[in-house]
Amino acid sequence: MSQGTAGAVDDTEAMQTAEQPEAGAPAAATGRTPRQPKGAGATRLEEEGDVAADYLEELLDIVDLDGDIDIDIENGRASVAIVADGAGTPALRKLVGSDGEVLEALQELTRLAVQAQTGDRTRLLLDVAGFRAEKRTSLIGLAQEVVARVRASGTDEKLDPMPAFERKVVHDAVAAAGLESESEGEEPRRRVVVLAPEAAGDAPSA
Repeated sequence: MSQGTAGAVDDTEAMQTAEQPEAGAPAAATGRTPRQPKGAGATRLEEEGDVAADYLEELLDIVDLDGDIDIDIENGRASVAIVADGAGTPALRKLVGSDGEVLEALQELTRLAVQAQTGDRTRLLLDVAGFRAEKRTSLIGLAQEVVARVRASGTDEKLDPMPAFERKVVHDAVAAAGLESESEGEEPRRRVVVLAPEAAGDAPSA
């Protein structure tokens, strides 16, 4: 396995491990009546999405914010998004924070709520007001710019530290552009390194 592939796999595994709530963590609870089950045909991921939606609807009521909740299944995980029309989006941004830190905390609370009801850990992904979608687009653009610089300079380039979700986006974008990348460092300072073509060719296999 190449170093670039190893970096991407490493961050996928990091997402799966780091995103799990710790055993013994207090389970979030709501006073809201759960949605009615969809029946025998409902999948586990659909159930996770429904439980998360109930929890988030209760939260929106508590903080007096308006928003619609979209549920989807993406890449083998439940995906829930809180969205609003143009006028309501700025208010929802309070649930994101300056750089997504509030969103990350809210995602963990939502996962705990899902785990409390289903009895299973979840890798559910939460987005609010399109923050993650915008971040993904921005990261792909950044990766493409770095790839161009690395090709021109012939030297590796290190990016700023970022969470596992963001590193995975960058790894995928770099691979799509034809170069390789790897991750280095320890959380929360772990970062992506985009390898120059010569360095990538010399990289030991894993």
